[in-house]
Amino acid sequence: MVTRDCLAIVILGSQSLPVARQIQAALPQAVIYGLATRVEGADYTYTDFGETVRELFKSGTAIVGGCAAGILIRTLAPCLTDKWQEPPVLAVAEDGSAVVPLLGGLQGVNQLARQIGSALNTPPAITTTGEIRFQTALLAPPAGYQLLNPEDAKTFAANLLAGAKVRLVGNAPWLANLAIDPGAELTIVVTGQEPPAIVPGPNCLVYQATGPGTLAIVGTGPGSVAWLSPEARLVLQTATDWVGYKTYLDLVEPLRLPTTIRHASDNRVEIDRAIHALDLAAQGRSVAVVSSGDPGIYAMAAAVFEALDHHSKPAWQNVEIQVCPGISAMQAAAALAGAPLGHDFCAISLSDIRKPWEVIAQRIQAVAVADLAIAFYNPVSQERRWQLGQAKEILLGVRSPQTPVILARSLGRPGQHIKIISLGQLQTEDVDMQTVLIVGSSKTRMIHQGDRQWVYTPRSYSQNETANQ
Repeated sequence: MVTRDCLAIVILGSQSLPVARQIQAALPQAVIYGLATRVEGADYTYTDFGETVRELFKSGTAIVGGCAAGILIRTLAPCLTDKWQEPPVLAVAEDGSAVVPLLGGLQGVNQLARQIGSALNTPPAITTTGEIRFQTALLAPPAGYQLLNPEDAKTFAANLLAGAKVRLVGNAPWLANLAIDPGAELTIVVTGQEPPAIVPGPNCLVYQATGPGTLAIVGTGPGSVAWLSPEARLVLQTATDWVGYKTYLDLVEPLRLPTTIRHASDNRVEIDRAIHALDLAAQGRSVAVVSSGDPGIYAMAAAVFEALDHHSKPAWQNVEIQVCPGISAMQAAAALAGAPLGHDFCAISLSDIRKPWEVIAQRIQAVAVADLAIAFYNPVSQERRWQLGQAKEILLGVRSPQTPVILARSLGRPGQHIKIISLGQLQTEDVDMQTVLIVGSSKTRMIHQGDRQWVYTPRSYSQNETANQ
């Protein structure tokens, strides 16, 4: 099964939407993209078909086009440079009467076509001769195996199609439909993880079992590559696959090797992304899940372990998982402003997507009374603007209006900006989705050093203050 963390169904008109929904019901990871001027009810809209399809293709996303095959072919022609990295691309008629795999034979396009064909009750138009004749693709072994000499597979397959028989050494159920002959000149060897005893060559294909894959959840810091740890940098430069939100992958793109495959997706599909990463690692690949900041703070590490907990698969049990820490947004904001987290502090997300506002309000009240400095993540979004004002009101019930507040925007990226104000001056209009906000405790101080303003929270209370507390 193709398990892309974002399978894109791209349609041009509303007539294609019912079929797109049928496909999505069979493949829940699919996301429907509709042309903004012609489609209502799509998951996402776009304005430029060519630009959208090419961007999805370059990110490694499997594409189902609800359009003529020729449109997809002409659109993607400039992008066809490496068949080993091409994601699956299929054309589906707007009424579901035709399912045509076009690209991505080495990434399971025919298998995806069969899944979609089954959902639509339409036999897929598979034209790959080897798969039709032998029900397998020599260049694309099942998960857990790799072909050591893919450069020889094309001629080898041509010989089989011409009627040659093959000697099979080892256990390979997926090759059961080949013409097997113990005395044949052509040989296929299936070996374990040990080096094969037979040298691969034009007349000998060798499939080797892959060892347990690795999955590293990497924290890249808030934005600047300069804040990347040596451990995270090494993982990124040695991984076979990067999985992550497109914006975060772009931040570390200069480190990606040409052979490293990008699997980009939307920001709100964390569990799907984690499942896809675990599936890749289970195939023996070296996978880096790219997360901004520290991956264990409101980020992808929790999503991976949540997937492991609630969506566990037997193939995942031997995957080696590591978490590579990164500089969190609140650490970067604090460092640029001084030391506002120099004493006890906490972090609270104002997003009510995963917990109700009532819980968030209770926690703000509790930490306000406890006199902790607070780092607020996700203070606002495009649709969610009112929570920050409510948080301010709760804090002002306990804290002075003169309490120092730090607004840190676009940390480590172009447009980085640090602003120091008081709690009484805080306005929702001063904050956006890229802002981290730190509210000091009752002991947090603003001081000046020449023209520079700093904020810090003293490391200790005096004995008298402690007694009064």
